[in-house]
Amino acid sequence: MIADALDAFAEIFSPPFRRVMWKSLGLTTAILVLAGVGLDRLALSFVHVGPAWLSVVLSVVLALGLVISMIFLAPPTASLVASFYLDDVAALVERTIDPRGPPGRPLPLAPSIAMGIRFAVLSVLVNVIVLALTIFTGVGLVSFFVLNGYLLGREYFELSAMRHVSPADARFLFQRHLPMVFIAGAIVSGFIAVPVLNLFTPLFATALMTRVYRRVRLIESGAAG
Repeated sequence: MIADALDAFAEIFSPPFRRVMWKSLGLTTAILVLAGVGLDRLALSFVHVGPAWLSVVLSVVLALGLVISMIFLAPPTASLVASFYLDDVAALVERTIDPRGPPGRPLPLAPSIAMGIRFAVLSVLVNVIVLALTIFTGVGLVSFFVLNGYLLGREYFELSAMRHVSPADARFLFQRHLPMVFIAGAIVSGFIAVPVLNLFTPLFATALMTRVYRRVRLIESGAAG
């Protein structure tokens, strides 16, 4: 698994991936900048109230809140944007690791975007839960890896698997090989925890989970044999 993760990390910065990487990163950055400008303009409308000292305090609080919001929104935004390009990444990985194997079927655009939206919403909800657990119980780090490991593992594994099997079969394989997929998801959680690098999480997760799906397929073939 570690070898697969290292290979996936190296691959997302390789020449074949750079075109997809820059398109995804550029669109993500543009959306975050526009969102930041919009939130900043909205926040400024509330600053010029009351005495001068209160305006200063509000300005500092709003600036910090804006920075935290951008950090918080970066991963789900990147995931939503990357839903347009993940089939390209998966196809490149498949040709690299198994050039003689059957190529995957590109997912239709609408289901792919729907999965991206679902993942973005779930990602925000999960991290709100992690934040609450951190504040009230002190188990934030553990909950971050457990919850995100499950969520990231499931979403990206099923996305990779559905290029080859039905959604029902993808869910079955996820449940059947949950420990392996969860470990891969936990590795992706570590990736997503690093600022700036987390913008590349969808590309890294797809490259890694495509490899995990191939391992699962080989295990299933051996069991069938």
